[in-house]
Amino acid sequence: MIATRMNANGIDRREFVAAIAAAAFVPFGSIAQGADMYGLIGKAIAVSGKRDDLIAILLEGATNLPGCLSYVVAKDASDPNAIWISEVWTSKAAHDASLSLPSVKDAIAKGRPLIAGFGERIVTEPIGGYGLAAKGL
Repeated sequence: MIATRMNANGIDRREFVAAIAAAAFVPFGSIAQGADMYGLIGKAIAVSGKRDDLIAILLEGATNLPGCLSYVVAKDASDPNAIWISEVWTSKAAHDASLSLPSVKDAIAKGRPLIAGFGERIVTEPIGGYGLAAKGL
């Protein structure tokens, strides 16, 4: 078991790994139904040479998670080991509940050894956009 550690940005490593793994199981094309969407944008640094393996783990189990509206994994164009994960949920509660799913726990276990560290982790309040219903402005 990995001890909980904060990185230089004050992010709890274990919580961030769980969030990244939870994001791995999000379908595209859903429409937001709630007024208070919850978003995360995070950067993970893979062990050197293992970025594609980590991406595969994040994407392999993409299934329908309750409350998940959007999930995108992207390679960082300037860092060969970095991955950006963007996700949108109907609520923070929906995101938090996903962390207890067996498929998410399995992804965390598989992905953890391939993660060397973390960069930024930004919590957002999505308003709308292409693929999301607009939040009342």
